[in-house]
Amino acid sequence: MRGVYWVAGLTLAASAGAAFGQAKYPVKPVRMLVGFAPGGATDIIARSIAPGLGELLGQSVIVENRPGASSQIAGEAVAKAPPDGHMLLFTTQTLMTSMMIENKAYPDFIKDFTAVTLAATGVLILVVNPSLPVKSVKELIALARARPGDLTYASGGVGTTPHLAGELMATTARLKVVHVPYKGEAPGIIDVIAGHVPVMFCNVSACQNFVQSGRLRALAVTSLKPSAATPGMPPMAESGLPGFEVIGFWGVLAPANLPREVATRLSGEINKVLARPDIRERFASQALDPANTTPEQFGDFIKVEVGRWGKLIREAGITIK
Repeated sequence: MRGVYWVAGLTLAASAGAAFGQAKYPVKPVRMLVGFAPGGATDIIARSIAPGLGELLGQSVIVENRPGASSQIAGEAVAKAPPDGHMLLFTTQTLMTSMMIENKAYPDFIKDFTAVTLAATGVLILVVNPSLPVKSVKELIALARARPGDLTYASGGVGTTPHLAGELMATTARLKVVHVPYKGEAPGIIDVIAGHVPVMFCNVSACQNFVQSGRLRALAVTSLKPSAATPGMPPMAESGLPGFEVIGFWGVLAPANLPREVATRLSGEINKVLARPDIRERFASQALDPANTTPEQFGDFIKVEVGRWGKLIREAGITIK
């Protein structure tokens, strides 16, 4: 019996230690870096989650924009931060894909970060300036073929999901178009509205208000099937490009070697926020699907995405031009 008590005592001590480790985190405000300018989808989603997360953690969660280099500036800052959970990266696959395209090794999307949780996935919509004489994907393709190298499209940066969607369209439809990267989705949208760049794939959350107001014309959605958040909008796959699908994701990363109990605490609290009815309703209106993953599940998801996007980049021959 003495051995049983001894083992039980060790179990209780370990449990108490884990509880203490979780209880003492966080000890100061948490900074959540976004690698894009304010107003884009990544910024909007991060700011939707931050207040609720702060309430659950008992500390403020401050969203800080560090745009530039396709989110590599923000990514490097988080990768080099102390692994204590007080600096996080709210990111898309852009950091991963931009590094692949530029053939850079640091920060590595897997080795230099701890996966915390997947927050959401979502589709894009293809929009044009209303002055462009096209009202469908087929008309846009015909125009691009008639004016090879003349048509430009905007994105929030090299390797962003909208950039890859544009490259996939160009490769699939055999088009010669010119990519114009910006330091975030919002500046790109502004220039499309102004008519400086006529075409853009953008996240629904970032541009749907401009579509509804008539400042942008939407042509198609990048899911294989119609999206409930964009009623009446046909999929690219049904608009002359069979099989065309681009789905983006957003998630939270922390520096490598983050203590498991801190990663688990963060993942659990973020998932609680994502389960709130108001958040789910807001996400649904923006064609976003909230997620619910453990750090381990998100880590496995990232490995799959590295393979999927890497294959697209290689097959499409996407490089810095």
